Amino acid sequence: MAIARQVLCLSSLLSLPHARSEPIRYRVAEEAESGSVVANVAEDAGLAPAQLSARRARLAPEDGRQHFRLERGTGRLVVAERLDREELCGQSGTCTLPFELLLANPLQFFRVEVAVEDINDHSPVFPEERVTFKILEMSAPGSRFPLEGARDLDVGSNSIQAYSIAPDNEYFSVSFGSQSGSKKYVELVLEKPLDREEQAELGFSLIAVDGGSPPRSGTTQIHIVVLDVNDNAPVFTQELYVGQVLENAPEGSVVLSVVATDRDVGVNGDISYQFSQAVGQSHLAFTIDPTSGEIKLTKPLDFEAAEKYELSVRATDGGGLSAICRALVEVVDVNDNAPELVVSSFSSPLPENALPGTVVALFTVRDRDAGANGKISCALEDQHLFSLRPAYRNYYELVTVSALDREETARYILTVTAADAGSPPLTTTQTFTVDISDVNDNTPVFNQTSYTMFVRENNVPTALVGAVSASDADVGPNAKVTYSLAPAHPTEQDPCSCISVNSENGHVFVLRPLDYEQVRQIEVLVSASDAGSPPLSANVTVRLVVVDENDNAPLVLYPTQGSSPPSNELVPVSAAAGYLVTKVVAIDADAGQNSWLSYHLLRATDPGLFAVGAQSGEVRLRRPVTERDAVKQKLVILVRDNGQPPLSATAALSALLLNDFSDMRLPHSSLATEDEGGSLTTYLIISLVFISLLFLTSTAAFVALKVCKRKEPKGGHVVYGAGNLQSNLADAAAVGTLPHAYCYEINLTTGSGNSEFKFLKPILPNLPPQHCGMGGDTNNEQDFPRGPITADTAPDNPGTFSAEQFNSLSLN
Repeated sequence: MAIARQVLCLSSLLSLPHARSEPIRYRVAEEAESGSVVANVAEDAGLAPAQLSARRARLAPEDGRQHFRLERGTGRLVVAERLDREELCGQSGTCTLPFELLLANPLQFFRVEVAVEDINDHSPVFPEERVTFKILEMSAPGSRFPLEGARDLDVGSNSIQAYSIAPDNEYFSVSFGSQSGSKKYVELVLEKPLDREEQAELGFSLIAVDGGSPPRSGTTQIHIVVLDVNDNAPVFTQELYVGQVLENAPEGSVVLSVVATDRDVGVNGDISYQFSQAVGQSHLAFTIDPTSGEIKLTKPLDFEAAEKYELSVRATDGGGLSAICRALVEVVDVNDNAPELVVSSFSSPLPENALPGTVVALFTVRDRDAGANGKISCALEDQHLFSLRPAYRNYYELVTVSALDREETARYILTVTAADAGSPPLTTTQTFTVDISDVNDNTPVFNQTSYTMFVRENNVPTALVGAVSASDADVGPNAKVTYSLAPAHPTEQDPCSCISVNSENGHVFVLRPLDYEQVRQIEVLVSASDAGSPPLSANVTVRLVVVDENDNAPLVLYPTQGSSPPSNELVPVSAAAGYLVTKVVAIDADAGQNSWLSYHLLRATDPGLFAVGAQSGEVRLRRPVTERDAVKQKLVILVRDNGQPPLSATAALSALLLNDFSDMRLPHSSLATEDEGGSLTTYLIISLVFISLLFLTSTAAFVALKVCKRKEPKGGHVVYGAGNLQSNLADAAAVGTLPHAYCYEINLTTGSGNSEFKFLKPILPNLPPQHCGMGGDTNNEQDFPRGPITADTAPDNPGTFSAEQFNSLSLN
């Protein structure tokens, strides 16, 4: 069947990308087969065929039926099912099927209207196959007998155009035309008087012909019964009766009443009412009282199904004469239909970075009621981030009005309420559940601003010392946090190799043993990065504090240990209790209580003579020195730290108890240990005696030479002979004078220098002045002269070198 395509209007697109100002219109003949091409809608809409598939183009009909389909590949609009104009639009003068062409990304739609053109596919049909008229024989020529005209479901030129009688007869002709209100009538016209006696019955066919090509026709049989004198037919008081009834009126309600009168009397004046047979089924909703003419409801009405009903009522008298009138029943709308909301497009989930004005949903609203009952208003309940805006005709768009934040609200339940203006109003709600999809817009956040972790020194490798933890407010890959070490500055090399962080759980490990004495603290930057694109990251400082362990024993600084010869402290025998002999100085490389040192006297020649300060390390006399105390005292001091377990060291020192020489200290070479072999002592005594004799001889010769030259000694010079010395000391004689400000000691060595003399050091300033003179720095040994006394070394102010002083020397 040929398809006529006519595009009535193609206008430019509006400034909005989703709507056109005028619809695209086409025409298509009814009965078009499925697959018939209507038009290329893509071309008419200014779209490329490729856009249809890419933008998921589809058709959205208003009545929900897919009469057409869209070929996305070509852009053609084709018939999806056989179109029957009479089924779709009934007797309406025009038949238009509207729908929307919807496209996504971006959302866009075009309104398309397809007018279905009528074809001559229906023949005229009379309500009855046989119609019987009872006509009085006295009927005058020109009498008219109304007929129910044939009905043709086609419209326009395809509807009924003419009536004819076959075969032709001399008594009747047919007349047809239109009355007021475009109501067509068909009447039999009596051309000449009937004669019942000549012919009691007549029969012929009434033919209705439409204007199609080729024309179609319908036929009904007319049967004429000639009656005897009944010359007045019923007459209705109105040609058109109009009644109104609420669509919710109960069954049995009286809609209206028709009234006909007949001037005849008797049986010929008795009138009965009935519905004339019609093509439609509208009379099935009504019944008429044959006597009173009241039209009543037989079932509930629906305004949305039919707004009015047109009925034909025949009034027939007892003589067979009848009259026909029209009864129009108008159904009054009642607000019994809630608004309908049809969603055409809905986007969910919606990215949280969607710009304001993003279309979330497109929907249309309609109400089957009329007037105020069908006037609809839409509202969005309790929302500040979304709003409704009219789009086109009865279309609305649900759009965003401000920025979204998934971390604040991950899902929005939007309720749209459509309400009509009826009394009371009816409403319909539609819920849109809009899920917000995540965008990587949140940086990982550590649960602490910085971390301090502790590890004991000498730790085992790969020791777990703690963990860092960061959270990301995003979800999915955007919230998956991984950890890594980062340089403190972009120009730095790789971070510390002794620390590692687990990329999955943030556990921090120390990879190798640490030494508190070498490193006390390590700072690294740990970076937490999410898996978004692009990834976001945050850094935190991890401070690793090395905790000291007691792994270092105390170190004695003074007195020096292991030196040769060992150090000796000189103590005057006149020192009182509490006299400070020396102070043991020690340090510990550890820290805290591991470096707290205490001092204890471990061994001593006379334990009761000395006391050690536990905290200070000061060695003091516990009591005064007595003659019974050994001249040489050996002490061992224990230095112990406060660690667990404690570590210790020992300090060995010697103290010489000097009689009246509180500041005198024997040279180191004289302080040989007491545990030397007996042979060494013997050799030392022999050497000492030999040297002493040699010294006395030389001194005597020198003195004699001086006496001979001076005749007599000068006053004030005292010479000590060998008899003045104790037997356990080497003989010595003093010829001439000794310096007044100095005292000297003889020191016999135990080594290779057995034949050498060494003179004494100066006395400390706190000794009695009668024993020695003051001179020089008493604390610095190098300030005093050493070696044999000669005339050149003797000072101008001589003093005496007493035997008591000489005898106090300890020779080893």
